[in-house]
Amino acid sequence: MGRGKFKGKPTGRRQFSTPEEMIAGTSARPRTFKQVEAEENEEERSEEESEEESDEEPEIEKTTELSRREREEIEKQKAHERYMRMQEQGKTEQARKDLERLALIRQQRAEAAKKRDEEKAAKEQKKVEARK
Repeated sequence: MGRGKFKGKPTGRRQFSTPEEMIAGTSARPRTFKQVEAEENEEERSEEESEEESDEEPEIEKTTELSRREREEIEKQKAHERYMRMQEQGKTEQARKDLERLALIRQQRAEAAKKRDEEKAAKEQKKVEARK
């Protein structure tokens, strides 16, 4: 019987193993290519590990590979830290502008303080002259 151009999805045909079958290792579920490949890789790894263990000290667990988003997030954090360090050292363009503005403000404040001192001294001078 024809279903048309496209085949239906196999959603209703799943076969689940019981916990007893899983423990015993016998299952009516057909093995997929990935399962077969994973079992072969495990066997190869166990053989390699047994050879390595006899020759060398056991290795420290390898870190798991990070996903693309995790890698990008870590790179972003490192770049931000690097930028902040350069900012503190005054090596970035923004830091140079900030330092120039800060120097200008300090100069203006120093001139204002000098002017206030001169005005204060002039005021006291007038008081002294007025007493005489």
